[in-house]
Amino acid sequence: MTETSAAPAKLSFYDRLKQATKHRFAEPILAALCFLEAMILPIFPEIMLAPMIIADRMRAWRLAAICTISSVVGGLAGYAIGFYLFDAIGRPIIDFYGAGNGFESLRHSFNENGPLMILVGAISPIPYKVITITSGVAGLDIWTFVIYGLIGRGLRYFVPCGLFYFFGPVAGEFIEKHKKWAGWGMIVLVIVGFAMAPLLFPKSHGPATEIAVEQMTAVDEVVPRELLPNPAEILPNPIDLITGGEAQQETPAEEAGTAPAN
Repeated sequence: MTETSAAPAKLSFYDRLKQATKHRFAEPILAALCFLEAMILPIFPEIMLAPMIIADRMRAWRLAAICTISSVVGGLAGYAIGFYLFDAIGRPIIDFYGAGNGFESLRHSFNENGPLMILVGAISPIPYKVITITSGVAGLDIWTFVIYGLIGRGLRYFVPCGLFYFFGPVAGEFIEKHKKWAGWGMIVLVIVGFAMAPLLFPKSHGPATEIAVEQMTAVDEVVPRELLPNPAEILPNPIDLITGGEAQQETPAEEAGTAPAN
């Protein structure tokens, strides 16, 4: 007589995430997810962060710090894309999130309320990469960008991590009872982020306006060339590097091929 084994239970989306959080590379993966989310990725790190804290709430503060720092560094990468590579990389990302038509209005708002825009983008479900790239295009002060990014992303991650730290067992029990809805809730969170991006940007009207937006968002016009530092004033003279700074400029008499009078 043979014994029949029961079929393994089908794991829910939440159960699979919870298993993944126990992997030894879970924290590096979370850091990479936060980095990419601030630059290009459309997935919210909370999808992975919440199960990790529920599984071990003593890691809450460390995970919050990992998410905050990784996200700010990723935001700097997004800033660099907007400042140096907007036409090649930044514009396709902006268009992907449905913000292309109203991008110029957003760029102008950064000139007036840049810190506020960073805070709103860092805390809310708005795709943060739209904010980071636009900050680079607008030429926002880099230290302003970093400081307000730290504040906003810190609130974004430390507040929920603190809630999970103090109320983790209760939240864990609730999610265990409603695994299916918890998984769907995480998916809805991603959709909401996509849906909110176009609402921030009023659409352009007509081809003439679209052409104007194309012209006004050029990096050279956002950051005029005369405002950029002169490389000759910053970089050392290569001849001085070779000769140890002993090279001397030729005198006008030497340039003319005549020796100075005795």
